Amino acid sequence: MTNQTKTAPEQRPMLGSPERSAGERSESARSGGEPNIGRARTVGCEANETLERPRRRTFTAEYKNQILAAVDACEPGAIGTLLRQEGLYSSHLTCWRRERDAGGLAALGPKRRGPAPQAGAAERKQIEKLENKVIALEQRLQHAHAIIEIQKKLHDILGIPLASPPPSEGPTRSDSSTRPRR
Repeated sequence: MTNQTKTAPEQRPMLGSPERSAGERSESARSGGEPNIGRARTVGCEANETLERPRRRTFTAEYKNQILAAVDACEPGAIGTLLRQEGLYSSHLTCWRRERDAGGLAALGPKRRGPAPQAGAAERKQIEKLENKVIALEQRLQHAHAIIEIQKKLHDILGIPLASPPPSEGPTRSDSSTRPRR
């Protein structure tokens, strides 16, 4: 048996690439350039510059109709070439044909994205909000009536006579209409 000695990890050769040192990254040796650490290179722009978001492509009804006419006139093997030239997918043709068959040129027009607007949704929402407010006010009124009844019973038990509300010192609506204007 041979006598083996243990070596420190920094002294052991790296498996797979004996030509690099322990602190060196493998990407630079393979690609011949500086290592890429996961960020895209920014050429001619600052690091905090906001880039424009990509926009969804839209196609006019005339364009869709032209493409469908060109596809219908193509030989069976030329449709793929036409789609590659135009940057389209076969799913575009499928959807456009379905739309054309359903409603002609008008159906090929652009459509509004998102959920379909519901007629009267704003009014229904306002009505629901007001109904909830009425319910809350009715509950407060019932609570106030219960408090008043308890106060009346308390006055009866203690023998305190109920007095009519004191007359208000401020002008009332009927007083302000008879008062002369200055």
